[in-house]
Amino acid sequence: MLGTVVNTLAVLAGSSIGLFAGKRIPGRVVRFLPEVVGLFTISLGLSMALKSERVVSLLFSLILGAATGGALGIHDGIERVASRYSRGNGRFVEGFMAAFLTFCVGPMTIVGSLRDGMGDPSIILAKSVMDGVVSVALASSLGVGVLFSAPALFLFQGSLALVGWLAGQVLPEFAVREVTAAGGVLLVGVGLNLLELKKIKVADGLPALLYAAVLPLLLTF
Repeated sequence: MLGTVVNTLAVLAGSSIGLFAGKRIPGRVVRFLPEVVGLFTISLGLSMALKSERVVSLLFSLILGAATGGALGIHDGIERVASRYSRGNGRFVEGFMAAFLTFCVGPMTIVGSLRDGMGDPSIILAKSVMDGVVSVALASSLGVGVLFSAPALFLFQGSLALVGWLAGQVLPEFAVREVTAAGGVLLVGVGLNLLELKKIKVADGLPALLYAAVLPLLLTF
C-alpha cells in the first residue's frame, strides 16, 4: 500500500498549499502537469501491455470487458454521479465530492490500486503527482472540503489494494501477468484522454480485468 499512502499524503500536501498559497501558483504550471503525466501513463501502459504472453486471451478479455462495461453503462453512470454531486449543496460538500470523484473514480485508480496491492506502486505513484497538483487548484477554489477527501481516498484505494493483494495470493503468476497487461491497455486509453487526443470511455473497459484473471485459466494462447 505504499502508493496509496503516498497518494494520500500528496493530496493532503497539495490541498494545504492550495488553501494557503494557491492563488500565487501560475496556472500554466498546473495545466502542464496532466500532459506530462499523460505521456508517462501511455509509456507505462505500453510496458505493462507488452508483458502479455497470451495475446488471444488478452484480446478476448478486452472485447468482453468493453461489451460488458458498455452494456452496464459504467462510464455514463460515473459521469452522472459526478455531475450530480458537482451541484451539491454547500461549499464543503462540493469540494469534498469534486475531489473524491476526481481522485478516486477512474481506471487509473482501480488498476493502480490493484497493482499497488500486488507489490507494484508505480501507477499510483505517478497518479500521486497529478493528484497533488490538481488538489492545489481544487482547494484554492473549493476550500477545505478538498483536504477532507484525503481520508476517503485512503480508505477507497486501500480497499482496492487489499483486493489486489488477495488476488496476488490466489491467482497463478501467469494470470496476474495477463491482468497487468489488460490494465496496461486501459492505461494507454487514460493517457490518450489526458492528452486530449481522443475521448475514450475507458471505464467501460474495467470488466476486462475480471475476464483477464479468468480466461488465462481456460485458454493457453
